[in-house]
Amino acid sequence: MTQGRILAAALAVALVPIAASTQSMTPMRGEVRSFTDAFAVRVFPGNPYDQRIRVEVHVYDQNFQPVDARITPSTFLLAGQASRPVLVVVPFDGATERKVRICTESIPFPSAQTQIRAQICGKFFGHRRF
Repeated sequence: MTQGRILAAALAVALVPIAASTQSMTPMRGEVRSFTDAFAVRVFPGNPYDQRIRVEVHVYDQNFQPVDARITPSTFLLAGQASRPVLVVVPFDGATERKVRICTESIPFPSAQTQIRAQICGKFFGHRRF
């Protein structure tokens, strides 16, 4: 039983560097107040890898249905160990509140050996004030 705990602890320590090098985006959640018919969020997708990756940013509602938001830039190459700002403008579409998920997706290059598409999403809540 003690050997099992030692093995589990060693495995957990060994996996920490793998978990620490996953794709990132900051902030992961936020609340915005707006006096217009849209609200804006600035997110920072990050690339922890040494090689560049292609990134796409998408906006979804709470049910993961696409939202017609303005994303600048929506697709770009991100250098290794870098991050960059992305401006997302979400319309309220007549509502006074809106919950959305802003997602950063890394898109594999066609010639890459690995064809895994990674996605990380943050939750954002917009309040419209009159």
